[in-house]
Amino acid sequence: MMVMTAKVHKKKLIWVLAALGAIIALALVLLDGSATETAGPTLASNEGRVKLLTSMGWEVTATPKETGQVRIPDSADEVFTRYNMLQKKHGYDLSAFAGKTVMRYVYQINNFPDATDPVYATLLIYKDQVIGGDITDTSAKGVIRGLLSKSTVS
Repeated sequence: MMVMTAKVHKKKLIWVLAALGAIIALALVLLDGSATETAGPTLASNEGRVKLLTSMGWEVTATPKETGQVRIPDSADEVFTRYNMLQKKHGYDLSAFAGKTVMRYVYQINNFPDATDPVYATLLIYKDQVIGGDITDTSAKGVIRGLLSKSTVS
């Protein structure tokens, strides 16, 4: 049987551990700094919601026309079912949020093609995520569309 031993100097071990700790600390600071620089406003802020709508091609009045809490129904009636079908066509499903209270923000769209009456964008936000929404043309022949970008309207 062969036994091997190694002699480790405490000073060298301390220097190696200190250097390793410094490298880890520096990496954490650099990663945290870059995340802060790239992170933009969240949807919990008005700025973040306006930025989202702008990124979709909409020019909106920066102050919401309406804000408030809305409770997603526990059970679906005919109106909810039709509205949720519209949401599903655009990648959202409100049934996953049944019984939850969400925030509803309504913004006036100022560049809807050929609009003669106000057109509104509604965002439904839950825990800083868009879970649904729509574009509502209030003219006599206007319709409610899913939350979509300007490029899909023209």
